[in-house]
Amino acid sequence: MSLYAIGDLHLCLGAPKPMDIFGGGWVGYMEKLRSGLSVIKPEDTVVLLGDLSWALSLPEAKEDFAWIHDIPGRKIILKGNHDYWWSTASKFYSFCRENEFSNMWILNNNHYEYDGWAICGSRGWFYEENKGGIHDEKILKRELIRLEASLVSAGEKPKIVFLHYPPKYHGYECTQILDLLERYQVSKCYYGHLHGASHHLAVEGIYNGIEYRLASADYLDFHPIPVLP
Repeated sequence: MSLYAIGDLHLCLGAPKPMDIFGGGWVGYMEKLRSGLSVIKPEDTVVLLGDLSWALSLPEAKEDFAWIHDIPGRKIILKGNHDYWWSTASKFYSFCRENEFSNMWILNNNHYEYDGWAICGSRGWFYEENKGGIHDEKILKRELIRLEASLVSAGEKPKIVFLHYPPKYHGYECTQILDLLERYQVSKCYYGHLHGASHHLAVEGIYNGIEYRLASADYLDFHPIPVLP
């Protein structure tokens, strides 16, 4: 039994927007994902860190979720900034029942257990230098509420947090999210979102007692990263 993480699959079976056009490591990425994810066994859990499908609705995402359903084991899903198909948990689970997609679960305001650990998380958010303003403040506050609800739900269990957005990278940090992670004594934090030339901005290793790891698919050469044995 193992716990894995990987983000940013950018599947496009129902919405033709393949990532191959970006060249580099993305050429042939669907085949690379199939190969990389083949290490996952039925008894394993994989956390998918958002940006799973280019589809604009759940019906349009059906082929992509059929592909995800074929990954063995339990799949725990976060929202990414490109997951426009995302609606509500109830609609997602109804969609899964209708299509006989099993063992896929939404991580949003809650947590899941793995071998005594709490799997917590949310999409996250960050301000960029050329943005900000009231709209961004509202989104950040909402994400902070969701993340704290997830952490609170875990009680005293040791916690691992999974986010889509990086809470910290070179030249930037989201102090509100970092404060939450430290206050709730999170042990590890995995995040995605960064691609290509942005990989060099990633912060990895120990920072204020928390281990940070970038887990976007192209950074991992399309192999899920082991989190716990």
